Amino acid sequence: MRGSVDNLGSSAPIGAMLPAVFAEDDLAQRFVAGLDDVLAPILNVLDCLDSYFDPALTPADFARWLGTWVGAETDGTEPEPRLRVAVAAAIGLHRVRGTRRGLSEAVRLAFGVSPEITESGGAAWSARPRGPFPGAARPHLHVALRLPDPTPADTYRLDTLVAAARPAHMPYTVTVTAAERTSER
Repeated sequence: MRGSVDNLGSSAPIGAMLPAVFAEDDLAQRFVAGLDDVLAPILNVLDCLDSYFDPALTPADFARWLGTWVGAETDGTEPEPRLRVAVAAAIGLHRVRGTRRGLSEAVRLAFGVSPEITESGGAAWSARPRGPFPGAARPHLHVALRLPDPTPADTYRLDTLVAAARPAHMPYTVTVTAAERTSER
């Protein structure tokens, strides 16, 4: 969390801006020095304001808040590096929202693992009219995720994520299973 910084100097000290008659007035200089102490944190934030909107540079608590501004799919439990990547990728994900690529990327950003996505749709081309429609007659989406140590909370998180990122008309199911461990000798 951010807090006050001891002995933070002002980027625009008021004492230097006073008229010449107050330049050597000790009382006036001490008075405005107190104002400088109060205004220094505000001026410091304003001087660095662009850094607050860069997910890689902003403080961690502001990165979480910035994520709410851009609609990042985060739940507050992800580690800081994954949070920063999710916030940075949020705008690009909105462009592909509702697509297989967008859903896969959203799950990968949230869990660090790419999902297996099965869907009922399809695309085909035919030189003759009235050819058979590709895919299944009833739409359906299934997202399977393999995690090293899955928990019931992971299933809930995946369900919430898929509900938000899937095509609006598509019924879906999700499964979270344990990833197969390879033994090294």
